[in-house]
Amino acid sequence: MSTEEQHGPGRSRPWSRPPGASWLRALRRAAGAGAAALLLTAGLATPLDPAPRQAAAAGDGKRVLTAAVAQSVDSLNPFLATRLVSTSVLRLMYEYLTDYDAGDGHAVPGLATKWTPSADKLTWTYTIRSDATWSDGRRITAEDAAWTFRTMMTDEAAGTANGSFVGNFRKVSAPDPTTLVVELEKPQATMTALDVPIVPRHVWEKVGDIGKFTNDKAFPVVGSGPYVLTGYRADSYVRLKANPDFWRGAPQFDELVFKYYKDGDAAVAALRKGEVSFVSNLTPAQADALKGQEDIKVNDAPGRRFYALATNPGARAKDGTRFGDGDPSLRDLRVRQALFLAVDRETLVDRVFQGHAVEGAGYLPPRFDTYFWEPSAEQELAYDPERAARLLDQAGYRKNADGERTGKDGEPLSYRLLCHATDPNDKAVGQYLTEWWGDLGIGVELQCLDNVSDPWLAGTYDLAIDGWSVNPDPDFVLSIHTCDALPATENDTGATDNFICDRRYDDLYARQLAEYDPGKRAQLVKQLQSRLYDLGYMNVMAYPNALEAYRTDQVASLTTMPEDGGNIYGQDGYWSWWSAVPAGSGDDTGGGGDSTGVVVGIAAGVVVLAGAGILFALRRRSTADDRE
Repeated sequence: MSTEEQHGPGRSRPWSRPPGASWLRALRRAAGAGAAALLLTAGLATPLDPAPRQAAAAGDGKRVLTAAVAQSVDSLNPFLATRLVSTSVLRLMYEYLTDYDAGDGHAVPGLATKWTPSADKLTWTYTIRSDATWSDGRRITAEDAAWTFRTMMTDEAAGTANGSFVGNFRKVSAPDPTTLVVELEKPQATMTALDVPIVPRHVWEKVGDIGKFTNDKAFPVVGSGPYVLTGYRADSYVRLKANPDFWRGAPQFDELVFKYYKDGDAAVAALRKGEVSFVSNLTPAQADALKGQEDIKVNDAPGRRFYALATNPGARAKDGTRFGDGDPSLRDLRVRQALFLAVDRETLVDRVFQGHAVEGAGYLPPRFDTYFWEPSAEQELAYDPERAARLLDQAGYRKNADGERTGKDGEPLSYRLLCHATDPNDKAVGQYLTEWWGDLGIGVELQCLDNVSDPWLAGTYDLAIDGWSVNPDPDFVLSIHTCDALPATENDTGATDNFICDRRYDDLYARQLAEYDPGKRAQLVKQLQSRLYDLGYMNVMAYPNALEAYRTDQVASLTTMPEDGGNIYGQDGYWSWWSAVPAGSGDDTGGGGDSTGVVVGIAAGVVVLAGAGILFALRRRSTADDRE
């Protein structure tokens, strides 16, 4: 979850744009300001001694990579975790069958060295590498992967975070240690993009209730990734140790520590003093202040997230139970569209994001150009407060003598807007929305909370600031709006993002999932976004840039993803942290594998995870934290 410099609300002129014009213009601007990966060599500073040094070591001689980021961990259980910080840590702990290439995002070998579908593409056979071991020395076999998938298929709790990937699996088997066979009910286009951490069966089969297992009490935690979890304290730090037996090669840093910073300014101050080497989720003001400062490099690149406004459509469970207390007026499409028509995206990009974002359009960010979609001129809900007022009139909500919109019951129309107390960006946007909707005669109560997950899951909100990080294959973020993602009962937690359930959307979702032809699938994904847009339950306001900074006197090399001007933190993989090279090490080639380069900082102690973001609750469906 990012934090943005707060600005007071202000009026701006109505505007319109031809399809594609605004985001292309903004993307060019972002590209011009964006920072690509750089090779840098310099000295090193430690937390107790900010003076540059050539030795990249803490007091005990260990090289510790430090990074300040802006979110608290929801879970370190790979079956449950959904927040971006948590899934980023888990990518370092556990390998997947396949990884995304750092260059263009295509599938590359992970635990699987190759994969072959049958003629009808209903059976997929994966060859599991024979040169990989768990961190406790046990060999990784196909049975570990088979057990992981079978558990997700049969244990509802185990399917919490990534259950959509196995919903179409009919049978999973491991006929021998290097062969994994997955049989499908029907074709599934995500078979080379199964974003599921594979866990060691010999450890996890001893776990009783997966839904209650935190995976953060007994250390070291057995894993297969480039780092091994060795310590954790909630809202304080996550500590990992380099895995010397990682099949791609061991990282060059002995330890990687993430520490929680609730205040973004404190994290930036730590970066300035050399106490940390990397900070993510900068506000535009922070990024601008750091630019040009000696020994600090700012990375400003198109991000993989969208920043949206979500409405409560009426929380419900699969069994039909309604719960929560969302305002019933929001079930009227005209009211929802009126709210969206009163949002001036150009003003938000220019004044809140200060140009470090692209104006919102479709559900998927323009960075993923294969799937990017924009509404037509007739379909688009562009800034038009006069049209918004007419829609409210038509819906029966007219202004009274006091200028308030009232319904047939005479009660003023007023909404609770859920946002994050730790995110100045949310607060600034909330102030603009309060003014714009106030001009329409609608009251707004800005509810910026430290924990937005609880009211979101309970459906006790009217409107909320929402957002997700999107993977190269967009299936997951599309799945969270299907009827199957709803909670089983009101007492359960579903994978749903916003309680949306629309059979037409579900049909399109099923069709894109079963389509192997890339071009045809892309068209279906665009149709899916069009349907979601027309439903009017959520509307994308912006696509924020990744704003990050690191100390060049502590970093020898780093890789962004994509390598040509991408982000450092929150990648679709472990490339940045795995290939990090400490300054003064005499080696700027990265950590012994495919994609190289990483941002790192050397400090004794803990890495900083700032600002307890809430955007994505205790599951992939929280609310508006920074989700995977």
